[in-house]
Order: sequence, then C-alpha cells, then structure tokens
Amino acid sequence: MFRHARDAEELEPGTVLFREGDRGDAMFAIAEGRVELSHAGVIIDDFGPGSIVGEMALIDEAPRSATATATTAARVVRVDKEHFNYLVQEHPTFALQVMTVMAERLRRANG
Repeated sequence: MFRHARDAEELEPGTVLFREGDRGDAMFAIAEGRVELSHAGVIIDDFGPGSIVGEMALIDEAPRSATATATTAARVVRVDKEHFNYLVQEHPTFALQVMTVMAERLRRANG
C-alpha cells in the first residue's frame, strides 16, 4: 500500500524516527530498507519493507514504548492519525492488518 507513496521520507542509516518516551503522533510504514526497535537500549526487533512501526501511537496517547532507528538507508511513509483514520475507513482490511501486527508483537513479548 505504501511502496509507491510520493510522500515517503528518505532516511540515512542511524536516523532515529522516534525515541522511547516521546509523545507519539504517527506510525511509519517501511517502504524500503530496515528499521530496528529498541527498548532501554536493547534491540527488540528489526523490520523491513511492508512492515509498520509506531502504530500504538495512533491507538492511545501513551508515550512511545521503544526507539525506532533506521539501520540501513530507508524510505518510510509517515501516517498521522488523520491519514490512519482515512485508511481505516477506505480500506477496512488495513485496520485488521494493524491489529494483526499488534497481536503478533504482544504474543511475542509475552512468550
């Protein structure tokens, strides 16, 4: 869905998308490259094209629970709450995909 987005941001390796503890106002869809999530300085996971990070910011108002950093050159698409709501209304399966991602991550964290 985001692979050919015209508003994608180009990131250099080491670019921080968001930091643990920050106020979250958007999620990011990874169109190209790799982004890792870390918590308290420990790498939690690494994500590539087709993945999303920071989605919890669109569900609740809690501070970010992790830091997201580009580990390679990357292209990401920022999805704010207004864009997210539009996508959910126009593409209901998008909401299911986001919920699936959240459920998988929760199960992995609890496992």
